[in-house]
Amino acid sequence: MKHALNTILLLFLAALLPFGVSAQDGLDNNQGLFDEFMDRSGNRYRAAAGIPGPDYWQNEADYFIEVTLDDENHTITGSISITYTNNSPHELDYIWLYLNQNRFTEDSRGTLTTPIGGFRYDGDTDGGYTISNLQAKVKRSTSNKYLINDTRMQVFLDQPLAANGGKATISMDFQYKIPTEGMDRMGRLDVEDGTIYALAQWYPQVAVFDDVEGWNIEPYLGAGEFYYGYGDYDYKITAPWDHIVLGSGELQNPREVLSSTMRERLSQASKSDSTVFIVGPDEVTDPSIRAKQEGTLTWHYKMENTRDVAFGSSKAFIWDAAKIDLPSGKTITAHSAYPVESAGEHAWGRSTEYSKASVEYYSEKWYEYPYATAVNIASHVGGMEYPGLNFCSWESAGASLWGVTDHEFGHNWFPMIVGSNERRYAWMDEGFNTFINHYSTLAFNEGEYPSRLNRIRSMTNWFTSDTREGIDTYPDATNLRNLGMTAYYKPALGLLILREYILGEERFDYAFRSYIQAWAYKHPQPADFFNHMENAAGENLSWFWKGWFYGTGNIDLAIDGVQTYQGRTIISVSNRGEIPMPVVMEITYEDDTTERLTLPVETWYQGNSWNHMLNSDKEVRSVEIDPDDILPDVNFSNNAWPSNFYKN
Repeated sequence: MKHALNTILLLFLAALLPFGVSAQDGLDNNQGLFDEFMDRSGNRYRAAAGIPGPDYWQNEADYFIEVTLDDENHTITGSISITYTNNSPHELDYIWLYLNQNRFTEDSRGTLTTPIGGFRYDGDTDGGYTISNLQAKVKRSTSNKYLINDTRMQVFLDQPLAANGGKATISMDFQYKIPTEGMDRMGRLDVEDGTIYALAQWYPQVAVFDDVEGWNIEPYLGAGEFYYGYGDYDYKITAPWDHIVLGSGELQNPREVLSSTMRERLSQASKSDSTVFIVGPDEVTDPSIRAKQEGTLTWHYKMENTRDVAFGSSKAFIWDAAKIDLPSGKTITAHSAYPVESAGEHAWGRSTEYSKASVEYYSEKWYEYPYATAVNIASHVGGMEYPGLNFCSWESAGASLWGVTDHEFGHNWFPMIVGSNERRYAWMDEGFNTFINHYSTLAFNEGEYPSRLNRIRSMTNWFTSDTREGIDTYPDATNLRNLGMTAYYKPALGLLILREYILGEERFDYAFRSYIQAWAYKHPQPADFFNHMENAAGENLSWFWKGWFYGTGNIDLAIDGVQTYQGRTIISVSNRGEIPMPVVMEITYEDDTTERLTLPVETWYQGNSWNHMLNSDKEVRSVEIDPDDILPDVNFSNNAWPSNFYKN
């Protein structure tokens, strides 16, 4: 009897062929969709489990910098001493540094590859470094030989720098003109009460030497951001007496640069959950609030185990601050600096509130914020991140100011803590950050501002565009029209799909936190992320990495039909896209009850169609794929049965 019933069911399934589906697509299979697509086998430096291997190493550069800001000639002049430690197993005959200010010259590669009409990463061309008095010391030998090529400097050593802990010291003097338009990264802005200087890429910086590429020496063109090693920074900024200078790290000499009134207010702010003015709107041009009334002041900052530092300086700053509470019980301080034009309860007057909420959320959710301060500075820069410090648009207010503040502070996790290579893999910082921004935005004031990431259907046109590019496209090579999707939204959607559709929140959150913990202050590659997520979550995801992150294929799941035979319901589904997916379905019965059913991704091992028999004798009213609208399915019209089914 059982054999006869099975035979009847097989004949019935065969009768479904008019629906355009079958139990299998002939003898072909889909193993190619599930195969490995890149070498992720692991080695002694990077384990196949997606963690640093037993011989993982990275070099270190420690900086001592002293500069003077001239606000009449708009120049930076100073000196730098770098102590470089070679922890690699290789001797080094030279050391590569970046001179990113050389981007602002007429003959830089970035200038020569900028379209005539310009674009976001355009900039001034009358700048660039003047370098003098260079010395490179290894033990008792000293070299002053170097070669500058565009935004890179090769410093030659008189004797090889020993492996496994050898140290070299590189020192030099430098000067450059601060650009007005620094490609939305840095520069200067004139406001009513003075000039705001947003200073980043402001000193010669050592390139990364790693176990994957050796020296990472891609030129700085503009669209691609940065890839730096970690080290300790001790830096001093001499500025006019009436400037407020806020920088990455912790201020070392408040008694020298702050008046007693400012110090008292700062102490109050460090204990306050609400914002406290250090310099109020009516005090910006009042000299009595300053520590001096003439000459200059030297602001001294330190920051440990960081990949960069930046600072803002102006006599036009309102300055306010408040306390940030961290999960460990430690407290730090959020600071905001902005001109009177940006003030207001719906604009930069809420900047410190936003900063506090953002840092506290990410610290609780993913990994505790490691720095002494969190600084948000209003400038002409639309939004740019550095360790412990952001530059955000002085014109932002409301939702736009929350969005840019939250996004730039989110970058402290990616790539400041997890030190990925932004120059090549923008998706590993912009995409990951856009993903965590989604949840912080939903949490802020119980959703005061909307998130864009869950507006899936608004992005369908891009996914079907003939000019779309893959996430893996380098940012400098990406068409500007695609960069927002390839670097930000598509990778963020990929993580959203993993968390809310494929793995579930518990498995994903454990794996993602574990990834951050494993690679904090280290340099993961894409394969390390893929391997770590698979190992920690317990899922082979090659089909997803390959299809979503390293391709331009799309998701298109479909319901091809629903039929009933002898009181049992058969649902026919198909994978019409290039990326296989689990099939999450919601079945609604005529008695108004509902059931969630998930067909695993392995459903598509043997073809692109499948027939599923429900384990219920109830009459089915409707069936819907992806009832929570998580997937960026390019054809929503075939996701439901009957075809005219609409949600209430």
